[in-house]
Amino acid sequence: MGKLPKPGSWMLLEVDAARLDLKPGDKLNGMAFTMFDGTAFWDRAGVLVTGDPAENPALSLRAWSKPGRHRETSQVPEEVKAALKKEADKRDAADQQKLREYFLANVYADPGPELLAIRQAARPIREKREALDKEIPGTMISQELEKPRPSWLLIRGQYDKHGEPVSPGVPAVLPPLPKSEVTNRLTFARWLVDGQNPLTARVTVNRFWQTLFGTGLVKTSEDFGTRSEWPSHPELLDWLATEFVRTGWDVKGFLRMLVTSATYRQDSRATPKLLAADPENRLLARGPRYRLDAEELRDNALCVSGLLNPKMGGRGVRPYQPAGIWEAVGFTSSNTAKYTQDHGDALYRRSLYLFWKRTAPPPSMTTLDTPSREQCRIRRERTDTPLQALLMMNDVAWFEAARHLGYRMLHEGGASDADRLRYGFRLVTARAPARNERDILEKNLDAQRAVFRGNEEAAKKAISVGESPVPSDVPPAELAAYTMVANLLLNLDEAVTKN
Repeated sequence: MGKLPKPGSWMLLEVDAARLDLKPGDKLNGMAFTMFDGTAFWDRAGVLVTGDPAENPALSLRAWSKPGRHRETSQVPEEVKAALKKEADKRDAADQQKLREYFLANVYADPGPELLAIRQAARPIREKREALDKEIPGTMISQELEKPRPSWLLIRGQYDKHGEPVSPGVPAVLPPLPKSEVTNRLTFARWLVDGQNPLTARVTVNRFWQTLFGTGLVKTSEDFGTRSEWPSHPELLDWLATEFVRTGWDVKGFLRMLVTSATYRQDSRATPKLLAADPENRLLARGPRYRLDAEELRDNALCVSGLLNPKMGGRGVRPYQPAGIWEAVGFTSSNTAKYTQDHGDALYRRSLYLFWKRTAPPPSMTTLDTPSREQCRIRRERTDTPLQALLMMNDVAWFEAARHLGYRMLHEGGASDADRLRYGFRLVTARAPARNERDILEKNLDAQRAVFRGNEEAAKKAISVGESPVPSDVPPAELAAYTMVANLLLNLDEAVTKN
């Protein structure tokens, strides 16, 4: 109800009666105090009432609206709050009307029968509106000042040494801002997508190119300034930018044009000579080839296994993750102090919907080079480490996906092992296996069968990874053997690489 006093000092604690749910006319026959912690000595306590109704803000509009009087105004509407801040002689008729209506509806403590009936009728409506407001999420928005603050060139960067005044503008090398009465964010937004401005379209199409080819025509896609790399194909970048603007910034049409181009549809295989001459494929002599991003790897494993939950929208989900990973970085009073895993279909939602704690992102994602999101990253690094292979062969999410892929091979692939292996290989790689690949898969399946048929407990343990139900219509040893083969397929180079 009030601030804590300094140790060893006295302080007067005043609490408004309304905050104690005391109403005018209530009778008190005693007061009690409870100490929860610490030590305090109470001098005296009592209730102070105003004998003169004209000076009681609960009964007098003049007393309540007196300028400068301390009052709780956090719940007061902005227009009423603005009227309260004015001096009494500077309030016009509209201000007086707003204050009177609000006072009678929300403050006046001694209403007559007519006003009391109106309040009782309004109370459920107000409560319903407050409940509705709580259900609607709110967010902060930006609003321009009516009169922009002046800005100056700071002498040697010191905030208190003003040089010449400056106004909003853009680099002279680019087209000028459109002429308008007020230069604000909307003016700048219109300038960004103006057809005469080459920068936005060039940066955007370069990022689209990077998404599909792995590397942008300008490799430093996060920097088009003086420290950026020169475009590998300047004329192509110019044409793509102008074409993007000409077609009305049609993203879907632009991406369709790129993926149906002869450049994109080239074979990604490269000869040793070509690799030596152009290891990063900047000359575009072959099709793109690079490891998929972390989110794509997880979603691909869930998709081919049949586990993927395609639900759109909704809250962020919390999948499998090591226990205690948030405790080291979370505030104890925070709602993210401890990690609580979701269950059911939420575990298999697309990676787009994973809940991210920026100071402790999902370890499986960061192992596969996903940025922490503590700062914007336009271009991701791609590494190839033993830890990534260890993750994709043993992590709960991937191994559970392997079990479901193995089950699909058994039930959808056909009656023979050869057909089932061919079916699983095609699901993962989008092509049929070669003869030597079929031989390797068949030998691996036979070896896994031999291991699990001789150890029933190991088979049951292998197929119990993850929270999804274990099917009972397949012998544990058979399902475990196909699970291990499926795990091998999901870790093939072709399964984790865009070719």
